[in-house]
Amino acid sequence: MNTEKQVEKLEACSGPKSIERNKQKKAVTEQKQKLKTKMSKIQHKLAVISGKGGVGKSTVTVNLAAAFAAQGHPNKVGVLDADIHGPCVPKMLGLKGQKLIGGPAGTIFPVTGQYGLKVVSMDFLLPSEEAPVIWRGPLKMRLIQQFLSDIMWGELDFLFIDLPPGTGDEPLSVMQLIPEIDGVIIVTMPSEVSQAVVKKAVTFAKQIGVPVIGIIENMSGFVCPKCGAQLDIFKTGGGKTIADDLSVPYLGKIPIDPAICISSDRGTPFIAEKTDSPTFKAFAEIITKIKQSLKVT
Repeated sequence: MNTEKQVEKLEACSGPKSIERNKQKKAVTEQKQKLKTKMSKIQHKLAVISGKGGVGKSTVTVNLAAAFAAQGHPNKVGVLDADIHGPCVPKMLGLKGQKLIGGPAGTIFPVTGQYGLKVVSMDFLLPSEEAPVIWRGPLKMRLIQQFLSDIMWGELDFLFIDLPPGTGDEPLSVMQLIPEIDGVIIVTMPSEVSQAVVKKAVTFAKQIGVPVIGIIENMSGFVCPKCGAQLDIFKTGGGKTIADDLSVPYLGKIPIDPAICISSDRGTPFIAEKTDSPTFKAFAEIITKIKQSLKVT
């Protein structure tokens, strides 16, 4: 009899915990379904990654997104700035100081930029430019999940995801949350130091089963505007070497161009201003190859 009472007490104690666990499971299921529904309205999802920091991923992301929007997809391109600790996409798109827009029933809308780009970034949530984000992995994954599932992205043709360097929390979270992602675009510098680290990003993508759309070699050579001489400041050919060594597509190289820095600081995509420059032509060739890979126009 005493044993039966003890069992009853245990069941009574475990009841509320069981109910709470069921609620949590239901919430997780609903969140997954919401994410699936939102992502199903976006035709193509592409992540821009690199094992190395400072190679220009955000610059590439912003200009690719702007180019796709300008070339027949206005109001149909989104940019997710998934760099939680160092978000800079808003600055490059002239959206610094903007905030995410709240709607009825708790809905949240992205900030809209040039060409109708739909932009979401941690920067839109920070109280000031100097405010750091001091978070560990689980919090970052939760935020990325909310950015993908809770934001009203609407129907998009393309979503470009700008990821921080490395193969840790943020890249892994995005790949797990969007299993149907079209693939990754990997950015490197020509130097051997960059190559050694960026190769890890290629291996990362292969190991988790995500297609590699191709390698972009950024900061590849500098053409003197006065004499026309080309200087390979960070060497050249590193991107092609990675592509050949690891059997992945090579998309092309982008030279060092001060105009890119000026445009980024001013908050205007470079491709919107310098349409007659060699750098613009380099971007255009890369964009053509990406479209061919995606089989889109």
